[in-house]
Formats: sequence, structure tokens, C-alpha cells
Amino acid sequence: MDSIPNPDPLRWPEWKPRRRIVGISAVYLPFESDGSVSWHSFRQHLQRTVDAGLTPAVNMDTGFVQFLDEPTRQRVLLETRAVLGGREFVAGAFVPDRPGDPFAFDTYLRAIEQIHRAGGLPIIFQSYGLTSLPGADVLAAYDAIAQHCPRFLAFELGTAFASFGRIYDLATLSGLLTIPACVGLKHSSLSRISEWQRLRIRDQTRPDFLVLTGNDWAIDMVMYGSDYLLGISTFAPEAFAQRDRYWAEGDPRFFELNDLLQYLGHLAFRPPVASYKHSAAQFLSLRGWAPSDYVPADVPKRPTSDLPLLADILDRLQLAMVTPAV
Repeated sequence: MDSIPNPDPLRWPEWKPRRRIVGISAVYLPFESDGSVSWHSFRQHLQRTVDAGLTPAVNMDTGFVQFLDEPTRQRVLLETRAVLGGREFVAGAFVPDRPGDPFAFDTYLRAIEQIHRAGGLPIIFQSYGLTSLPGADVLAAYDAIAQHCPRFLAFELGTAFASFGRIYDLATLSGLLTIPACVGLKHSSLSRISEWQRLRIRDQTRPDFLVLTGNDWAIDMVMYGSDYLLGISTFAPEAFAQRDRYWAEGDPRFFELNDLLQYLGHLAFRPPVASYKHSAAQFLSLRGWAPSDYVPADVPKRPTSDLPLLADILDRLQLAMVTPAV
């Protein structure tokens, strides 16, 4: 590349009112109290996600992908295909490697092929092997994937979410936008400034490229031109879809509903961030959408004292959804 846009981090894009927001929801995978997957509850949650108007994303961190064995990840894909009946969905191409392992290209290709067979759009999860590469080799890895995958999403995430995560430098980020098969990027740094930089680069170089915010602490990034692939949206897909409609319609109720959803995001994603998955289990149990608040043993738990706070938010969300226009 001859030049790399280096936007001033103290400047940010203007709001983009009345824009249709692309909403992708990382779907929670519910468990029975004995630790088995509740496939019935999963199918129901997939259905309510698409009924709300959001695109489901499965085998994501919210779906415990790093805790699932290969047969369970494959069943998630099969269940998703059966429920959606040909409708669009995103699925994580996940490689379960360890620190020091090399980039597992063939394993990525197998994961991508499984997603293609199920009819999904792959999102390339980072791995120790991928994020250990220098920037030029990272781009070469994505380019090699592109030779076998005509459309995919990239994914960068901070170590607050996963120890194998890495936020790419702007040169690497700009290089990703030159790969035609890479149609978007989920950005999970929890940093507004980092995401604003990506939006400016996108706007200057490839306007059709999706910047999917993964910032559950700043879900209003959609006002600046981000779309989203969020875990917090699985708590209340119908409320996120309503919020998005408000923005497209220029309805000021967007702001109050967004504020309430952001309150939920700050509570659920407070440190340790990985505990948000247990917050999801608690919240969806309160809604009757999950049979228990069980999560795998390695997921840090939230205290039961969160339950009254979550119940209050649920009550307020249900009221906000029927608030008439002024």
C-alpha cells in the first residue's frame, strides 16, 4: 500500500441519522441445570432472534464456542440450518489451539467448509496461531483464506474477551480492506477511539465494508456508522431491533431505549468481562428463555445480588417497548 490513512484519534465521524442499521446478534447457547445443552431453548432463541429482525450469529463467544467440542459445534450449525430454513446467519470459524501453536490454515478451512455446508457466512475467529503472526503474515493468512472463501467477516478482539485476541494496528486493518472477500470486521476493543479510527478508514477507502461494533460498553456506535455484532443483543433481541427501527425512522425514542440497553450492557459486561455469559444466563432465565443459569465451569460467575438489578431492567425494558411517541 502506498499510504495508510491515519485519522486523528481526537476527531470522530458525524452522526448518520435515519440510517438502516445492520444488526447481528451473537446467540446465547442455553444449558440445562445438569450441564447439557438445551437444544429446544436454543432453537426457540434462534427463532425469536430472526423474528425480531436480527441476523443470528452462532458458535460465537456468547455461544461458548471455545468450550464446545467439535460434535457440539457441528450440531449448532445443523440446528441453525434447520430452524432458519435458508435465511442468512453468521457462524464462527473457530480453531482450538494453544499458545505457541502455528497458524492452523487447514483447520480453518475445515471449519469454513462446515459453515458453508450449513449455509452460513463465516466469521474468522482469532487464534493463538493467527495472532502470533506479524502484520504482513496476518494479511497473507487472510488472503490465503480468501482463496477458498468468497465472503467472510474478520474478527479482532481484545484480551478482555479472550487470551488469544489481538487488536490489529492500522496498517494491518487497512490491508484487510483491500481483500475483496473480506466484507466486514467485528471490532471488539471496547474502545470508541479505536472504532472511530476504523470508521474513518472505512469511509475513506471502502464505504461498503461493514464495521461491526463489538463494544457492549458503547452500543451507540451505530449512530456514527458502525453496524453491530453484539453479545448484549441476545439478552433482548426484540428491544435492539426496535431501537434500530427508531433510528431509521428518526424517532427520538431511540435515545431512551438505547440508554436502557446500555445500562444493561454496562452491568453485564463489567469486569471480569467474560462473566457476561453468566449475566446472559441469569437474564434469560428470568425471562423464561433459558431453563437454568448454568454456564461451563471455566466461565466466571456473577453474584445472585445481580438478579434484582436484572429484573428491574427487564421490567423497564418491557415498559419502554410500549412507550407511545410524543
